[in-house]
Amino acid sequence: MSENSLNNNIEINLPLIPLRGIVGFPAVQLSIEIARPTSLKAFTAAATLNNAKILLVAQKDIAVEEPEEKDLYKIGILAEIKHVVKNPQGTLSVIFEGISRIKINGVSNTSGYLTAFATIKKEQNVKTLSQALEALMHEVKMRLSQIKDIHPTFSEDMRLAAEAISDPGYLADFVASSAIIDYKNKQTVLETSIPKSRLEKLLVALEEEAMLLECEHSIQMQVREKIDRNQKDYFLREQIKAIQSELGDDDDDEIKEYEDKIEAAVLPDEVKEKLYKELGKLSKTPFGAAEGTVLRTYLDTCLDFPFGKKSTEPVTVEEARVILDADHDGLKKVKERILEFVAVKQFSPELKSQIICLIGPPGVGKTSVAASVARALKRKYARVSLGGMHDEAEIRGHRKTYVGAMPGRIVTALINSKVENPVIVLDEIDKMAKDFRGDPTSALLEVLDPEQNKSFRDNFMEIPIDLSDALFIATANSYEGIPSPLLDRMEIIELSTYTDSEKLAIAKNHLVPKQLRRNGITKKMFRITDGAILELIKSYTKEAGVRNLEREIASLIRKSAKKIAEEEIKSVTVTEKNISSFLGKAKVIPERLENENPIGVVNGLAYTQAGGDLLKVEVAAMEGTGKIELTGSLGDVMKESAKIAHSLVRTIYKDYGINPDFYKNSDLHIHFPEGAVPKDGPSAGVTMVTAIVSALGKIPVRRDVAMTGEITLRGNVLAIGGLREKTLAAYRAGIKTMILPEDNMRDLDEIDSEARANLEFIPCKTATEVLSSALARD
Repeated sequence: MSENSLNNNIEINLPLIPLRGIVGFPAVQLSIEIARPTSLKAFTAAATLNNAKILLVAQKDIAVEEPEEKDLYKIGILAEIKHVVKNPQGTLSVIFEGISRIKINGVSNTSGYLTAFATIKKEQNVKTLSQALEALMHEVKMRLSQIKDIHPTFSEDMRLAAEAISDPGYLADFVASSAIIDYKNKQTVLETSIPKSRLEKLLVALEEEAMLLECEHSIQMQVREKIDRNQKDYFLREQIKAIQSELGDDDDDEIKEYEDKIEAAVLPDEVKEKLYKELGKLSKTPFGAAEGTVLRTYLDTCLDFPFGKKSTEPVTVEEARVILDADHDGLKKVKERILEFVAVKQFSPELKSQIICLIGPPGVGKTSVAASVARALKRKYARVSLGGMHDEAEIRGHRKTYVGAMPGRIVTALINSKVENPVIVLDEIDKMAKDFRGDPTSALLEVLDPEQNKSFRDNFMEIPIDLSDALFIATANSYEGIPSPLLDRMEIIELSTYTDSEKLAIAKNHLVPKQLRRNGITKKMFRITDGAILELIKSYTKEAGVRNLEREIASLIRKSAKKIAEEEIKSVTVTEKNISSFLGKAKVIPERLENENPIGVVNGLAYTQAGGDLLKVEVAAMEGTGKIELTGSLGDVMKESAKIAHSLVRTIYKDYGINPDFYKNSDLHIHFPEGAVPKDGPSAGVTMVTAIVSALGKIPVRRDVAMTGEITLRGNVLAIGGLREKTLAAYRAGIKTMILPEDNMRDLDEIDSEARANLEFIPCKTATEVLSSALARD
């Protein structure tokens, strides 16, 4: 018989082996010992003449020694011979693998063995699972979980294999083959071709199997209870000792060592009870068994966990302030919050730690200030990187039944810190992902909930762990990516962009000394002026934080070291005038204001990851049919702001000499330069209104004015965010006057004092007020 015969579903004629008390299934391997002469002949014929293909069909009555056609079931399987072992008794141990179901059409015995004509039955492929099928598959898998502990042959590995099967027909075949004991029930499943019906019959068989197994298990338990327990324990222990003595094993010493450790450790009663239970399992585990390794890892992990151990050294507000100020310049909000925590802790020592989230642009010191907080509080420091994490088990740990199982990152952080109350930094909490393995953000909900984390349960340790004494500090670049329930559990502290004066102080006090130490250069060998550092900040970096500034300082020091070595000079001084000879031409092009008051061009302000930026808006009005063209890589919110601005201008055009029919006969092109940079947000509303009025009314706009604010259809100016960064951008660009929403005037105290002193702030409630301040009318 050829392979094509199998694929074309035609009738086949092959040797047949009748099975006693055994039923084979497609795609499932079957191990059989062949002893009957007729079966041995059939096997030999199949192995030599038929490409190792053979028919396997169960007998109706296992007592029949020489079965005929009437003694066989009509449905069996076509199988392939996979492996053969010849036994000394003349029998064969053979492993077959089922290929497909077959229906027997006729059986003959002409060559001393059975042959049969059979038709291969096509399997029904289920392309889409219905709810009913999914429910049946789920129920089957649930039943397997219930019987696995009392089933004599069905193992946990088989249950896990069944869990992974997604095809309903194959699931029924696999479970029937491995979990059903009664061969008649197996045959019933084999004879059912429709997957749904097959699963239903399988469930009935599983129910019968479970009842029988539970009954047997109950009887066995009753018998065992009648045995004198002390006598049994003594007998078993003596046996174990004898076996270990023969093997030369010293497990007794290991068990005794664990017992001593558990006894000496200060552990909660629940934990001690659990460890003694696991130690009992280890003492009964055979030498070299894989389970022994898992149990040892579990015991070591639990004994390493710092139950009840805490950093108790007291700290005063003044001590904490000195450490925080020494480590970081700026960051007033973070420092203030930590000092509040220290102060309250003095009056209420039992106060549970808080959960803080630092949100700010890259490089502003979120992670480093968390380490500084640990030092200020005299606590241990642990960091858990969450960026790119997509497996819930990374947080909760893996169940110890899995090979290589380990506790989650939170428990590992506590073990490494050796105390229960460290400062734990959850870095990049906004960059977690989720997939089929789970959602780590959901697992963090329990960790970061003060009402729940006092009894956090790690999947590996399986005992309650108190996280309420740990101080959690999460870091993120933005609110996006943090689910609302998680955000709600944390106290948010926003870290703003550093001002130039703050960057100067950070460079002088921290970055330059750090890079000098790293490169082996002394202060006498390298000097840099304040003017040179400010030139670095303005012309060679453009960022909210100081990472690039540190890189440029490191580059300066390396180039200076090279110059000292090559020219054999004693020192190098970098100034504002000679810095370009070290680093080349400036990397940042400064913002330039227009030479005269322009028409249709307005200075807007934007908040970006690099801080603040001057964002010009250009509007060109031309004859047309009232179309509006928007360019500059704009987002949906900004496009809507443009439409609102256009509609608002239609209501106020009379005061600015604009043609009343401009919306019919004038096309507008609104453009935001730097088209490769995506832009979005509502705060350019007033800027677009001013530019449209200027372009349509031919009215110049003051070149030294910048503005920000969201606009409404009624002409009201609404508050915006990022005022500190936008103000710094205006100041750097040489702007003299800044127009802002009146509601934002309360935020001026957060603005850099130097920028505040050099800018005139004009608060506006309406678009009319904005236009009267921005337009340069004669």
